[in-house]
Amino acid sequence: MSANHALAGQRPPSSAAIVSLIGAASLAVGVFLSGFVISEPAPYELWMVGQVALWFLFGLRISRGTAPLVALLLVFNVGGILSLTVMQDLGDGPMYLAVSTFLALTAVFYAAVIEDDARRLNLIFDAWVVAAIVTSMLGILGYFHAFPGAEVFTRYDRAMGAFQDPNVFGPFLIAPSLYLIHGLLTGRLIDAPFKVAGLLVVALGVFLSFSRAAWALFLFSAVALVFILLLKERTGAFRLKILMLTIAAVVVLVLALAIALQVEQVRDLFLSRTGIQEYDSGHLGRFERHRLGFLMSMERPLGIGPMVFSTIFPEDEHNIWLKTLTSYGWLGFVTFILLILWTLRIGFRFLLRDRPWQPHLMIAWITIIGHAAIGNVIDIDHWRHFYLLLGIVWGCGALERRHQKSLGRRMI
Repeated sequence: MSANHALAGQRPPSSAAIVSLIGAASLAVGVFLSGFVISEPAPYELWMVGQVALWFLFGLRISRGTAPLVALLLVFNVGGILSLTVMQDLGDGPMYLAVSTFLALTAVFYAAVIEDDARRLNLIFDAWVVAAIVTSMLGILGYFHAFPGAEVFTRYDRAMGAFQDPNVFGPFLIAPSLYLIHGLLTGRLIDAPFKVAGLLVVALGVFLSFSRAAWALFLFSAVALVFILLLKERTGAFRLKILMLTIAAVVVLVLALAIALQVEQVRDLFLSRTGIQEYDSGHLGRFERHRLGFLMSMERPLGIGPMVFSTIFPEDEHNIWLKTLTSYGWLGFVTFILLILWTLRIGFRFLLRDRPWQPHLMIAWITIIGHAAIGNVIDIDHWRHFYLLLGIVWGCGALERRHQKSLGRRMI
């Protein structure tokens, strides 16, 4: 025993405690790195490949609660492998499916580590918030050209932070935004200024991404969160607190928006983005490509292969349902729909139960609903944070299953 521990009357930390601390730090770093994907392979991929391997090597288990997630993601990627057989030139197809398989593995990993210890949910969301604030700051500074070379964090005069696309950057910020909003509405008032400051930074990042999907997702998710909180908490005092804080938050965000719109560059792009875009409604625009792509997919049960659609049409699918049909075939399409429905069912069943993990489940569930909705106009297939959201919901579902089992009850 060291002198310091002897004086404190404490035992030195055990090897198990040290391993647990290293594991927690490794998990937090992995989640943090998910906000920095400006090039591929990103540090996130390199870190997570080693982390996932080590965690499972040291005994991380896949339980019955997460086994269906494994099966669904496996079948989904089998559909992708089958789609390779119809490609004349494989090109980048195998690499695309390798990334798909890797991301599927991360969803299983997150579900397993959450089921192993529910306290890791706080760690995951805290790391996500830090990543969101840092990448938002990069996007904001880049948008206003705050330093030489800052334009690397923008694209088409839109903030994208440390991402490759503003349309991924914006949605990445939604779950941490909800976590801050939830903490603001349910936490201590003394912590409110810090949460408000963080929320303003992240919300400005969402706004400056000029992603209409991200704007809609932010609005829907915030309203859904407040609605569920009002539904869950039935005391008059708590509802009044939520109502007052919500009004205050809306006023602050509106004022921040009004100030931002005073900048001519911001105002002009905002007015442009709120109008009808040529690439949406024009010849072979987004919606016409959707129609033609779905008609074509009805004759291609194995799909056409990953990244082939853009060689036939001017751009990619920009629709997750069409993407699954073209890149994973009918098998992948049906499996993906089943995965989304099963995930939403888990969240719906356990949403209002008073559990330590309930807030995290609620935030992830709401955000997945929103992602499924914006998937009609954007492709979310390779979004790293989407697989993190899947892991959170399935991990919380596995926690509930284990909790019910410990009480000797049958699952309803």
